[in-house]
Amino acid sequence: MDNNNFVKAYAPATVANVCCGFDVLGFALDAPGDEVWARKTEAPGITISAIHGIAGLSSDAKENVIGVVAQKMLEDLNITHGLELQLHKGMPVGSGLGSSAASSAAAAFAVNALLGSPFTTQELVMYAMEGERKASGSAHADNVAPSLLGGFVLVRDYEPLDVVPLGVPLELYCTILYPQIELKTSLSRSILKQEIPLKKGIRQWGNLAGLMAGLLKKDYNLLSRSLHDEIFEPERSVLIPLFKQVKEAALAAGALGAGISGSGPSIFALSATLEQAQSVKEAMESVYAGSGIETKTYVSQVPDQGVRLVAQSTFQPAVSL
Repeated sequence: MDNNNFVKAYAPATVANVCCGFDVLGFALDAPGDEVWARKTEAPGITISAIHGIAGLSSDAKENVIGVVAQKMLEDLNITHGLELQLHKGMPVGSGLGSSAASSAAAAFAVNALLGSPFTTQELVMYAMEGERKASGSAHADNVAPSLLGGFVLVRDYEPLDVVPLGVPLELYCTILYPQIELKTSLSRSILKQEIPLKKGIRQWGNLAGLMAGLLKKDYNLLSRSLHDEIFEPERSVLIPLFKQVKEAALAAGALGAGISGSGPSIFALSATLEQAQSVKEAMESVYAGSGIETKTYVSQVPDQGVRLVAQSTFQPAVSL
């Protein structure tokens, strides 16, 4: 086989929950993101020959999300040849930005393209969810679906899976502040109450419906009023240093709304213009200045497109893992 016959796919980071849409809503970013490179091999099985950009991830295909995703696709297609994969991490792990989801989405898309695209992009959501199952023990779709499909995505149900792409009906920009602290998803979930008061539930459902209506009606004011988490943010925000101050600073700088990205610790803010998003970035960064906590910030348009193939070049040789 031609060693240079390969594909590489880029999948972006995502913001899940989006305040009132806990476990059912997410949207894509332009950047940061991950790349997966894939090519066929004559020998059977999945080999991860290189991992770039991060240390500590396993190169065992059964333990790394990209290998798990690729293996499931080969099995379902009854393909006997093997694959060589490389992972190029462009985003932090454990940031609340869907790191494992971006890797899983990029792997699913790259392998699908290499095999002649037997699956639609929407069908690839199920395969990318297997990577999430490996990473977190739960095959959730609120990160992988927007990473694959772009824009806003609603996960209406899982039995059966019902994923509803909403696109980006109005222009939006997202500012992300990532305080570089460790916050395990398991901890962030463990503090959540299993039951909620009916009054709070009604408010939450109203906000989610309002957010959907604001997007589809292209109503920034309604969207802004609806970007409120009645239930989960009050419990989770105590795990993120200076969260309240950062959110207040973002809103004061003109953000439409702000909240916890995924399970944290990243904090997101949505704005109507790039200029506003940049002002929000400066305001959010100023809160952490002098705190002793290092941060990374990103400003990204919310794009219609998620995962995509990127320009090909010579397949890089394996390096030490």
